[in-house]
Amino acid sequence: MTKPTGPADPSPDGTEAPVGRRRDVLDALRRSAAPLSIAGIARDLGVHPNTVRFHLDTLVGQGLAEQVGAVRTGPGRPPLMFRARPGMDPAGPRNYRLLASILVGELAQRRSPGRAAVAAGRAWGERLAGPPHGAASGPMPGPLTEDRTVRALLRLLDEWGFAPEHPAPGGADRIGLRHCPFLDLAEGRPDVVCPVHLGLIQGALTTMNGALTADRLEPFVEPGLCVIHLGRTTATLEEAAR
Repeated sequence: MTKPTGPADPSPDGTEAPVGRRRDVLDALRRSAAPLSIAGIARDLGVHPNTVRFHLDTLVGQGLAEQVGAVRTGPGRPPLMFRARPGMDPAGPRNYRLLASILVGELAQRRSPGRAAVAAGRAWGERLAGPPHGAASGPMPGPLTEDRTVRALLRLLDEWGFAPEHPAPGGADRIGLRHCPFLDLAEGRPDVVCPVHLGLIQGALTTMNGALTADRLEPFVEPGLCVIHLGRTTATLEEAAR
């Protein structure tokens, strides 16, 4: 499985953090208690006003700075004034891995960490596979066929970053996972992270009212492969018996 690199995750919206001269312009705005003009920033940094104007346009577009109304103090058009936008920097670094490590460590302290991890994953799987927030849930549809269940599950697993394949080595009742989006954590605490994955899949299958269930997840059967073992639901077995 592909191993992620780097100590922190990028900004979720893909915004790049300001660097170099653009960072200098933003720092100048943040240091000032009052809005600054383009000319004032240029004097402070010792650069041409056009350079400041270029970087301000980008900072405003990124939501890091904003133009404010200028007070007219004499004849002529008042200068454009800018200030840093209040609030946390949306382009700042993220470190969700640290948060995930804390939560995994907390689950590991439970009396039955594997069972708790499956339950936590199942609850989130039910939410993630459910209708969008605010949409009417409506009545549960009839059970999906086995083929439609597999296709729906493959779509979800692909969205979640597991790079699924079907059939997996060993048979059509298995789905392979070629990528683990939590590989660092899974290698250190497979007794917690892998059960979370299993719970996610079980919860999703329950919500979609599929004809299949996930009986178990076999981690790292090969260096780049984990395998989900599928089984038929009780309702599907009873229908087949009839």
